[in-house]
Amino acid sequence: MGQTITEQILGDHLVEGELTPGEEIGIEIDQVLTQDTTGTMVWLQFEALDLDEVQTELAAQYCDHQTYQFDFKNTDDHRFLRSAAGTFGAYFSRPGNGICHQVHKENFAAPGKTLLGSDSHTPTPGGLGQLAIGAGGLDIAVAMGGGAYYVEMPEVVNVQLTGELPEWATAKDVALHLLGELTVKGGVGKVLEYTGEGAESLTIPERTTITNLGTELGATSSIFGTDEKTKDWLARQDREEEFVELSPDEDAEYADTIEVDLSDLEPLIATPSMPDNVVPVREVAGEDVEQVIIGSCTNGAYEDILPGAKMLKGREVAKKTEMIVAPGSKQASEMLAREGWTAEMMAAGVNFSEATCGACIGIGHVPASDSVSLRTFNRNFEGRSGIEDDSVYLCSPEVATAAAITGKIIDPRDLADELGDLEAPGLEMGTKYGPGMGESDPDIISPDEAVDDDLIKGPNIGDVPPEGRARLRHPWRGAPQDGGQHHDRPHHPGDGGHPQVPLEHREALGVHAVARRRHVRTARAGRRRRLPRGRRELRPGLLA
Repeated sequence: MGQTITEQILGDHLVEGELTPGEEIGIEIDQVLTQDTTGTMVWLQFEALDLDEVQTELAAQYCDHQTYQFDFKNTDDHRFLRSAAGTFGAYFSRPGNGICHQVHKENFAAPGKTLLGSDSHTPTPGGLGQLAIGAGGLDIAVAMGGGAYYVEMPEVVNVQLTGELPEWATAKDVALHLLGELTVKGGVGKVLEYTGEGAESLTIPERTTITNLGTELGATSSIFGTDEKTKDWLARQDREEEFVELSPDEDAEYADTIEVDLSDLEPLIATPSMPDNVVPVREVAGEDVEQVIIGSCTNGAYEDILPGAKMLKGREVAKKTEMIVAPGSKQASEMLAREGWTAEMMAAGVNFSEATCGACIGIGHVPASDSVSLRTFNRNFEGRSGIEDDSVYLCSPEVATAAAITGKIIDPRDLADELGDLEAPGLEMGTKYGPGMGESDPDIISPDEAVDDDLIKGPNIGDVPPEGRARLRHPWRGAPQDGGQHHDRPHHPGDGGHPQVPLEHREALGVHAVARRRHVRTARAGRRRRLPRGRRELRPGLLA
């Protein structure tokens, strides 16, 4: 029997168990990422393992949630995270450089690799063919220490896309359509694997928008195969050597198949206050809108913001409406600025935010009371925007911009008919993005460029107590039995969540687990790998 893409990657990284849905497996982790609301605890836990440096091929620390640094605790956390990255051999992305998922996609995500991240939208680079999973902070620390990641083998569902997107329909509408059909629990215990001619018609930015919103479906992960579009996008980031061809075997078997004809889609919108309350935009047209925000890890790329800029050229934002653009990365900000689009949007009345999670988690740009906010984000849980009883809608950048122009919710097709000279902007790729891998980027500090060789802890950061260190190094007493999903499930408002590993098993995840993975890695050394691995030149010792 042939294998799906998911099974190919998991099989190549399997260290324990069988690829039988519902059975627990342990997998080797190639890359890890963490952000500033979870990273401090991750590095304190890693410190307690008493290892000199991370054991994964690559580790990256991002500062994206507390970018505004409202008090010294945020700034102290960022300094500590920089020192931890430098001390233990991780890349460090400075505050303001962008949201972890967007920056990681630009710089490090690679087809065929596994990625574990302490943020629920970690599956975003699945659009590039990377199998990425969100997990709890302790899971990240253990993976950085060389330990396997344990999870119930998910079912693999084939989402077969046919046709092509019509004008004014976007990748965001693909994801919203699935949310409307499947609900926020429809992907629990599953990996959504996108195939078909429709999948091949989508660009990498479109694919990563869809895989990002797989989290709202409750999916363990989401993934696309790779093709010439993947190779082209990597080449634009100066990372063409990372390309690996990935496709399901002809006789691969899926647990289920979902068919979506892209040509049937229209502009959609998620109404308050759940991502799966999806209706056509025309059903809620006419609602007054006081705030519009384009950005987030879902729609904050250059390719997401550019359509709005084109629509606004020669026009203005409605007088009663505020429009904010919050790019997903500084790379996106710089590209828009160099091409003159930032000035065009500012002239139309748009305000620009730093590249940060910010408003998506209720930090900055909180809506007014009794008002409607249209956002290109991934979540609209009640109160998440920073005010109780909010009224937040989720939509594409095109729908958001149309509302900004008119001050009301309107289908952009109807706005185009009214104006007569508004053309569908489509999706335009940038000709040149960045150097890739953080090279020549002042906002990414590589392990070789580390400015710290010891941890810097402010008064708000303590040490792991001796008894805690002992528990982290306790011998393994059995694999965790909980195969739950990522720490922040879509039907749980907020970003608190819970770690993947249940409490009763956490003390068993220390040195013995690290040693066991090293033993398995040695035993597997002679086995032929199905996928090419490890082509990066990293600091000696960083490669496991």
